[in-house]
Amino acid sequence: MKIDLNPEEKEDIVRLASALATRYGSAESSELLAEAPVLAHELPLRVRKGLNEFRLYEPKEAHCIISGYPIDDREIGATPSHWKDRQTRCVPVKEEITLVLLGSLLGDLIAWSTQQDGAVVHDIAPIKGHEHEQLGSGSEEELTWHTEDAFHPYRGDYLGMMCLRNPDRVPTTFTPVDVEGLDEATVATLFEPRYTIRPDESHLRKNRVAPSVDAAFLEAAQARIEKMNESPERIGVLFGSPQSPYCRIDPYFMDPVESKAAQEALAQLIQRVDEQIGDLLLGPGDFCFIDNFKAVHGRRPFVARFDGTDRWLKRINIARDLRHSRSARPAPESRILF
Repeated sequence: MKIDLNPEEKEDIVRLASALATRYGSAESSELLAEAPVLAHELPLRVRKGLNEFRLYEPKEAHCIISGYPIDDREIGATPSHWKDRQTRCVPVKEEITLVLLGSLLGDLIAWSTQQDGAVVHDIAPIKGHEHEQLGSGSEEELTWHTEDAFHPYRGDYLGMMCLRNPDRVPTTFTPVDVEGLDEATVATLFEPRYTIRPDESHLRKNRVAPSVDAAFLEAAQARIEKMNESPERIGVLFGSPQSPYCRIDPYFMDPVESKAAQEALAQLIQRVDEQIGDLLLGPGDFCFIDNFKAVHGRRPFVARFDGTDRWLKRINIARDLRHSRSARPAPESRILF
């Protein structure tokens, strides 16, 4: 699904984002996040209808691209050298607010206390020293395809991204997870709770940087992450409808399975995804929303310059049912999961 913004729609979106940037000052504003589902209905009707159809009908392509938002390369500033520098540099507030509004048409935005210091909007840009890490901030190693935050029961239903800069045309890898070529016995095995997924690198203690969120809550959350790493729960890779299943998978962080049949079933699914994975090229002003229950994504390797001109995306996580994670949030309106 793709929506190319026309000139009038672009003008309306920029006008709305500018007004909200003046009113709220930041996309991280708790007031903005609380009111975003209402404010989002000031976006152009065609955009609202498109995202509603994407949410409701779960199309097979499992992603929606909205193109044409005007990016001023000078105004957004240099690509950050590290996400921790957010408070000391220019932040493209209008662009972040637009991403928040669009995402709010699909559900409620959530954040992780153990990831990027609890920010709702993440910076995805290469970090020197992470070149060979399995992280969004990596560069020279392929970021292997995965479900976002696959290890966690409260992972988002959707992943939202906005491209601010991509001069080297670095592709996002992407494919819907299609099980039509697998036999019934294999699909049935993949539904069984035989598999484990460990936390990815971005949530581990070693990637914490001077957190500003509540220290006691954060420590408890970090302890839960470590427990998930030491003793991950056994899950089914597939769930939902057998005819059109949802998927939860991250092969890089999955351990071998004791059952030979279960391991072979997983290998068949991985092979199928490997055969189907393709490139999704995002350019400045492109928004991309991925159905995190129906598709996997990653990133091709590239050589970063670390000079302020590298690829730069914004990222959000979106949950359709905020109540599902209530035990991990200190208040009903809280967005940060501990």
